[in-house]
Amino acid sequence: MGQIERLTVGAILTILLFLVPAFVLHTSPRFAGSLAGFALGVAAAILMLLLLVYPLVKYSSHLRTWATRILPLRALLTFHVYAGVFGAFLAILHTGHKYESPLGIALVISMLAVVATGFIGRYYLPLTSTELRDAQARLATLRSAYDQWTDALLSLEGSGDVATPVSISVVQGIPLRQLVGGIADLEYAIGSREAVKRIFMLWIVAHVLAAILMYFLLTLHVAGEIYYGLRWLA
Repeated sequence: MGQIERLTVGAILTILLFLVPAFVLHTSPRFAGSLAGFALGVAAAILMLLLLVYPLVKYSSHLRTWATRILPLRALLTFHVYAGVFGAFLAILHTGHKYESPLGIALVISMLAVVATGFIGRYYLPLTSTELRDAQARLATLRSAYDQWTDALLSLEGSGDVATPVSISVVQGIPLRQLVGGIADLEYAIGSREAVKRIFMLWIVAHVLAAILMYFLLTLHVAGEIYYGLRWLA
């Protein structure tokens, strides 16, 4: 996720955090059924359906071969992210801050869960993986320096020279205590990041389950609106 994309998505998610509980200050019971509310709801539903484009293309070889000729998979992922956050934003506006229907409340919660888990998978998981790779690279460098220190010490012993405290503690300008401490710190940090990564890997399970629930509730919501009619037409 690029810097601009991350800032944009983060800003919209922050707005959502304040927008969801806005019913405390404002509520419009009939807005969701008005023409404007209906238009926002339709736009949100369309964006939520368009979210399916990326996983369908990614996991279908035939669709991927055809679709990637038009847009690369990375561009589809970027669209997937923006469609999710903007769809959630429009859906919250569509409610008019009226949370009285259990179906509507469940739909909003599942939708926010999809957006939140998607943000984790798009940003925090790659960030954790990058930090883990960097720490492993630094650890390999320090271990290589430690091996060089060991070889230098063995060569001193093999030559019969009496190793002074300075020559034992510092070889090639690297203090032994600092070297060993750095290796220990990095090993601990890598273990911690690997544990965090394993936890974050569960995001895909939560993301898929929340998405399945969201689409099921969205289907019920749309079916209910069609069945009971659109108030703005009355």
